[in-house]
Amino acid sequence: MKWLAKLILKMLFRVEVRGLEHFKKIEAGQESALIVANHVSLLDGPLLATFLTGNITFMIDEKHTHKWYERYLLSFVNFFTVDMHSPFAAKHMIEELKKGNHCMIFPEGRISTTGSLMKIYEGTAMVADHSKAAILPVFIEGAQYSKLSYLDGTHFAFSPRKWFPKITLTVLPPQRIEFPAELKGRQKHHYLKNAIYLLMRDSSFFGQHQPSSLWQALNESVHKYGGKATCVEDFNGVVLSRKKLMLGSQILGNKLHKKLTGQTRVGVLLPNVSGLAATFFALKAYGYVPAMLNFTAGLGPMKSACETAELKTLITSRKFVDVFELGSVIEALSDIVTILYLEDIRADIGLGDKLAALFGNPQKLPGYSQTLEQEAVILFTSGSEGAPKGVVLSNQNVLSNINQISAMVTLLPGEQLFNALPTFHSFGLTAGLLWPILKGAKVYLYPSPLHYGVIPELIYQLNVKVLFGTDTFFSGYAKKAQPYDFYSIRALVAGAEKLRPETRRLYADKFHVPIYEGYGVTETSPVLSVNTPTSFKTGTVGQFVPGVEYRLEAVPGITDGGRLFVKGPNIMKGYLMPDQPGILQPPKDAWHDTGDIVDVDSEGFVSIKGRAKRFAKIGGEMISLTAVESYINNASPEGHHVVVAVADERKGEQLILVTNDESLSRQTVKDAAKAAEVAEIMIPRTVILVEKIPVLGTGKTNYPEVQKIADRHFKAV
Repeated sequence: MKWLAKLILKMLFRVEVRGLEHFKKIEAGQESALIVANHVSLLDGPLLATFLTGNITFMIDEKHTHKWYERYLLSFVNFFTVDMHSPFAAKHMIEELKKGNHCMIFPEGRISTTGSLMKIYEGTAMVADHSKAAILPVFIEGAQYSKLSYLDGTHFAFSPRKWFPKITLTVLPPQRIEFPAELKGRQKHHYLKNAIYLLMRDSSFFGQHQPSSLWQALNESVHKYGGKATCVEDFNGVVLSRKKLMLGSQILGNKLHKKLTGQTRVGVLLPNVSGLAATFFALKAYGYVPAMLNFTAGLGPMKSACETAELKTLITSRKFVDVFELGSVIEALSDIVTILYLEDIRADIGLGDKLAALFGNPQKLPGYSQTLEQEAVILFTSGSEGAPKGVVLSNQNVLSNINQISAMVTLLPGEQLFNALPTFHSFGLTAGLLWPILKGAKVYLYPSPLHYGVIPELIYQLNVKVLFGTDTFFSGYAKKAQPYDFYSIRALVAGAEKLRPETRRLYADKFHVPIYEGYGVTETSPVLSVNTPTSFKTGTVGQFVPGVEYRLEAVPGITDGGRLFVKGPNIMKGYLMPDQPGILQPPKDAWHDTGDIVDVDSEGFVSIKGRAKRFAKIGGEMISLTAVESYINNASPEGHHVVVAVADERKGEQLILVTNDESLSRQTVKDAAKAAEVAEIMIPRTVILVEKIPVLGTGKTNYPEVQKIADRHFKAV
């Protein structure tokens, strides 16, 4: 009867099985396999029993056998029931595996209510350890959208759960968990449990289908999550459904295509509005590469960016130019690029253009057939090391990072995300704009993260579930927000700069909401690591996202950590350098040097010690400027403090504190150092008071400008 069940399931759910050769290889070697899979619906057991070859025994929690339909579905598989909370629950499965039989376990112990990975129980690790069987991960995709899942249907605006969604089973290569021999007892169990969690999490990344281009990904999101579902809204009240975004992108893209003959890279200078999303995907529809310019950088860096990427055209908006007072900048840029205004293009759109898009096939457009390796977008570094470098990200880089983020942080279809981070910054573009659009959620775009009094009220009114920000922005929101403004928030995610402990405590005490700190750089699309509700360690930036390899290289004088190099599918194609415009310079051997000093513990949690360039050498010792700032922040949590180094004839360098806190003096800093029990060498010799610490448009401290303040001070002395 197995062949009949397979036929019926294939017809109803269009079941696709990938990687079955991995299971066949185990069978050919006559090994026993411990099969582990995510648990997203009542269909999971029958699907695995039907489409995986051989006889498989399932371990089922006894409380999942009480309902008639549960018992009916279980009648199709071999199973035994256990109390998942009993220490003896795994005993039967270990015995079966030792006999050479295949066994199946759902490490979550229950059906997911989020569609993503939930809590992992220790039993799976115990079975894997005692049986010594090969672990065969299977990722189930699509069943979470069925009527037999436990997702709340209200999450699916205009796209309710379906009776027969397409289901894909991905069988991944078998693995064995090794652990340090010195680990014993609870330490060993904790290590094994974390290893199972990482294996399951990584399976969710490697098992996800990845389109070949961003335009193809938008097309697939329309079919998967529903064309009528809202995906973008802005403060002007402009609302776009996925279907409307796709049609608008086709119309606008066709008009732009006629003006961009012979060009590949096109400049985009727009704030966070719905028109930005339409412009981005309009360019992607026709295979162009948007180069996102930082409108807060000033004329010099913007002009340099245009020359570095060899841009011939810049797309912007007259309203935006007027509101942000960029008239003189645009006039100067017009000497090197052609300026296209969205208002002019829209005025030229007629009924014929709309009908052509309505009846056209989006899959026939050039952007649909692009490959993973082709360029997707160009972003620019802040220019902290001189003129800004162009960072070229491919379709694979961006799409991989979106799937890596999804493997770490749950985002339900229809959920509201709020993004005030600029999209010329990779955090704002990938996580803040593309992730929600392509993964079925909706994003509210706001043009400035600095409106501290407005944003908390909007979060309250919109019932926002996910909010991204930096420490600077979160601190600003907290000062203006009412305690109930963040009542609907499920996840606050901080990145781009170090999250201060006092900011974390403030949100826990005032709003009863945790902040999950992450880490990334533009060159990695950007997310490299992040804490999550299921895997969290205070003081770290979480574990690396799936698919990322890393190595630490020793730095002379630094014993705690090393210089971080990373490799993976989200690592950039390469740089465009100001001194060699248009020439792509890929990372050496596919490894990117982040320039950050980090430490990675035995569980894979990453601690940032500071930028390699943010260490000072004083009397032969390497001092972390970030560590100095940390103890000063504890003494003055309300101020903004930056420590830099200047030359010193006697000790090589000396530390300088630049602050906006009038109450700070060198004596109070010395007292703070004494309270923190740090060495005297870590005490700044000079305190410079300023009205405002320079910051970039992304919220990061503008270290080059702070350095200039310190240098000017000593020249004047």
